Amino acid sequence: MSGSILSEETVLLGVEAKNKEEAIRLAGGLLVDNQCVAPSYVGNMLERERTLSTYIGNHVAIPHGTEEGKKDIHRSGISIVQLPEGVDFGSGHTAHIVIGIAGKDSEHMDILSRIALVVSEQDNVARMVKATSAEELLSLFHEGA
Repeated sequence: MSGSILSEETVLLGVEAKNKEEAIRLAGGLLVDNQCVAPSYVGNMLERERTLSTYIGNHVAIPHGTEEGKKDIHRSGISIVQLPEGVDFGSGHTAHIVIGIAGKDSEHMDILSRIALVVSEQDNVARMVKATSAEELLSLFHEGA
């Protein structure tokens, strides 16, 4: 996966979040800080979560904006928030990895499928949760690219 879409600057390790909203704000904030999206995109991410859970299983959630939020995307980007203690994403699901996505134009589905390939393997998710550096965590995505 391209370094311009996923880089060490868009990874937070060892973070605690009180709830899923805070975790989504952290993931969205990384996308804002790296000029991938306008600040309003974070609100779209929260709106998506209110209408449909972005928890995909295997202790992973992939929050992303609504269709309306596409106008707030400057360029494609991915953020990763590692939550070793986990955060409740509802219905008894705990996310330890929250991956924020902003897909420009038609890149959204390609990004989602690449992420799905990595996080569908429980061993990969376990390695992501235990990673002690952004480089170590990102290597899982670069290996599968």
